[in-house]
Amino acid sequence: MPGLKAMILVGGFGTRLRPLTLSCPKPLVDFCNKPMICHQIEALKAAGVTEVVLAINYQPEVMMSFIKEWSPKLGVKIVCSQEMEPMGTAGPLALARQLLDDGSGNPFFVLNSDVVCEYPLGDMLAFHKSSGGEATILVTRVEDPSKYGVVVTDGEGKVERFVEKPQIFVGDKINAGIYVINPSVLDRIELRPTSIEKEVFPHIAADGKLFAFTLPGYWMDVGQPKDYLLGLNLHLASLRTNSPKELASGPSFSGNVLAHPTAKVGGGCKIGPDVSIGEGCVIGDGVRLSNCVVMRGVKDEVALNGTVVLPHKEVKESLLQPSIVL
Repeated sequence: MPGLKAMILVGGFGTRLRPLTLSCPKPLVDFCNKPMICHQIEALKAAGVTEVVLAINYQPEVMMSFIKEWSPKLGVKIVCSQEMEPMGTAGPLALARQLLDDGSGNPFFVLNSDVVCEYPLGDMLAFHKSSGGEATILVTRVEDPSKYGVVVTDGEGKVERFVEKPQIFVGDKINAGIYVINPSVLDRIELRPTSIEKEVFPHIAADGKLFAFTLPGYWMDVGQPKDYLLGLNLHLASLRTNSPKELASGPSFSGNVLAHPTAKVGGGCKIGPDVSIGEGCVIGDGVRLSNCVVMRGVKDEVALNGTVVLPHKEVKESLLQPSIVL
């Protein structure tokens, strides 16, 4: 039986996540000490996916280098579908139709590249198959649905309609940017820049063939620096519950801290809570870090908090707010 396939939408320029994306495509920005997209590919593999298609547009040569390095590490075949122009969120599926539809009739996953969560992909796939629908949307609950487009469902998860920024309460579930789709949906998509959320899903819902699966754990779109840091906090809290051995321990660490095995931490440091320290980092003596990310290769001899430090810049004094150090 053929393995499952997936597409990850990585074609954007990552402008919202600058400065992290000034020198690196958004999917390859490190998140908790590995390229962001690797978290998704690992979860897809666990759900039975054997081939991942990357819909790319920005810096294709960098993405190809990533594939060469990481495909054997992850044990998943990774291929590219390159856009010559931005194709939106549905156009890439039509462009890669020959890669996604192998004739087996198997559904495939589609993911936005800037979503982090606990990825309940196996359960979502089982729900999709049992529903008899053409597509399933992962949805997550939010406290203030008036800021979002709300997915309105019936009691069994069938999507009835979408309501953009409702002023009257109609539900509290929003699109989480992960889908399971049958190959038949490809017949609904034209080969042009188009939106799956606005131009495809409403028609499937009108036919009674669109369902929603509610995410049981945390979720964050990490497309902006402040949300990247919030996503870090949520991910580290999830590790504390599900994989506590991955977190750092010792007299220098308090709260949820993730430290790469090659990182060196000096004496008298206070690290945490909510800190990620990357590969090859050197943290000097007496440094205090909290709610921040220190990217790979950084040598840190001052306390940093609440800042973004660009490449080739020097920090001459301590700062006191959440930070990302490149």
